[in-house]
Amino acid sequence: MSAVSQIAWSDTYPTRPVHLIVGFPAGGVTDILARLLSPWLSERFGQQFIVEDQPGAGTNLATERVVRAFPDGHTLLMATSTNAINATLYDNLNFNFIRDTAPVASIARTPLIMEVNPSFPAKTIPDFISYAKANPGKINMATAGIGSSVHLAGTLFMTMTGVQLVPVHYRNSYVPDMLGGQVQVVFSPVPTTIEQVRAGKLRALAVTSATRLQALPDIPTIGEFVSGYEASVWNGVVAPKNTPAAIIDKVYKGIDASLADNKILARFAEVGSVPKSMTPADFGKFIAEDTEKWGTVIRAANIKPE
Repeated sequence: MSAVSQIAWSDTYPTRPVHLIVGFPAGGVTDILARLLSPWLSERFGQQFIVEDQPGAGTNLATERVVRAFPDGHTLLMATSTNAINATLYDNLNFNFIRDTAPVASIARTPLIMEVNPSFPAKTIPDFISYAKANPGKINMATAGIGSSVHLAGTLFMTMTGVQLVPVHYRNSYVPDMLGGQVQVVFSPVPTTIEQVRAGKLRALAVTSATRLQALPDIPTIGEFVSGYEASVWNGVVAPKNTPAAIIDKVYKGIDASLADNKILARFAEVGSVPKSMTPADFGKFIAEDTEKWGTVIRAANIKPE
């Protein structure tokens, strides 16, 4: 497509509703953020941005749908750190995420909370590490499934501290068992359990971000005790490969403008997500770096999908 025709096409984009595909069930971090942004984008572009949840195969079904879509900007993926993880976790994907998608815009980082049942004896990260080393293999760690961000955040913690926790993988919510004490620790995305933490039903030891979180300002970071530790769930938008650069730029500018809106910023803060704007080029570089980071963790721990 010539540069002139690309520009002309972008001038009229979008010409029909845009489908924003989410690879997780409703109510999760990715779905929440997509639904916060979609009304704003719909108003800006004059066409509806429709959020479609298509869970399955660890987000791979949704990703493949977007990879195979016609590259005109009307089918977009709400990409996540899971996409970076899956590049190493799965050996037989029908696509290469980095090769077959075009980065559009970074949206947010959502830290996780390292939290325990209130009956657990440790109240700080140093206490937890000491207790875990004295009781190797006796602490159950809930995860959202093998290779999930929840699992890998805990795996990274084990690697960097030398503690031995027992992963317990859940297909559904781990929250009831955390509240009941059947599992003792979890690295949970902030929106998933922040209300239980605020209500004192779960005890937050630390957050996984590099800096303290506005939503939980009194909770330290793991990095304050374990130098260099950082983990978060990221979200952004990608398009099928060969989507015209002019359309990508138009969508990027729309998303970037939304992240400066005070109402959007307030809602992000409420759910514990931190807006993070990046140009398409910078976002693509970040995805590559995050893919390598988690690939190293997966290979070192020899993690295999179910």
